[in-house]
Amino acid sequence: MAALEGKVAVVTGAANGLGRAEALYLASQGARVVVSDIGADRDGQGRTADAAQEVVDLIASRGGEAVAHCGDVADWDDSKAMIQKAIDTWGDLHILVNNAGFLRDKMIFSMSEEDWDAVIRVHLKGHFCGIRHATAYWRDASKQKGGPVYGRIISTASEAALFGSVGQPNYAAAKSGIVALTNAAAQGCVRYGVTANTIMPRARTRMVAVGPVAAAFEKPAEGFDTFSPDNVTPLVGYLASPDSANVSGNLFIVWGQSVTVVEAPRLDDVYATEGHWTHESIAEVLGKHFGGKQPLELSFFNKPVA
Repeated sequence: MAALEGKVAVVTGAANGLGRAEALYLASQGARVVVSDIGADRDGQGRTADAAQEVVDLIASRGGEAVAHCGDVADWDDSKAMIQKAIDTWGDLHILVNNAGFLRDKMIFSMSEEDWDAVIRVHLKGHFCGIRHATAYWRDASKQKGGPVYGRIISTASEAALFGSVGQPNYAAAKSGIVALTNAAAQGCVRYGVTANTIMPRARTRMVAVGPVAAAFEKPAEGFDTFSPDNVTPLVGYLASPDSANVSGNLFIVWGQSVTVVEAPRLDDVYATEGHWTHESIAEVLGKHFGGKQPLELSFFNKPVA
């Protein structure tokens, strides 16, 4: 039996890139999939139902079951309808994979309010709306059942949340918020049988198809394709499966042949004083701590990952 036989999944941003690969993979593992995508361009402009339907047709051609949902994940009612479509079509919901998003890249001193709001909305609010409606369903189902149900949330963040990203302050902030949001959901819903984890993938998608990083993600002429979205999907499938019942509130960096489990932030040196700190005493202690160090100039593209 396939790992996800009988399960019902919703995948957002499922018409392209990672979301498309995830929808196809979950379907190949037996899940019935709501393919949700608004059909927008890389910067969030436009709307078409054709993109999601193409993936649905591909899943059907391979013997799977899928339906399309063309809605705005950051719209309260659209998102609720997306979750309800899974329930109305197949009678239940088991898996939510949040992936939808787009970019509006600018340096912090050049970014407009609209560029900030649009990216925070699609990534962070888009994750919130789906998680909100899915967990409400699972909570009610658990109360009716009188015990835990089957719920899996997989959120998509980025290493930009850990290291920042030059030219992407809106994106980095949204992805950092997604980690905190997902961990809060993990803590709040464990009693209902729901797990929630976050992945930070490196993959060749529309988001990295242009700009200074595009060359780093190019498909090689031969050999292993390090940044294929297909390298990410087995982890998503695992986190969606019964095998991961005890895995929740975790963060994973995944790309190529590597899966890295990221620990929670740890305290560095702790300093104490008698009485109250003064400017002079703080300067003396922290001056020694940071002596010889340089201001942060780091992107996740030059940060080595074990």
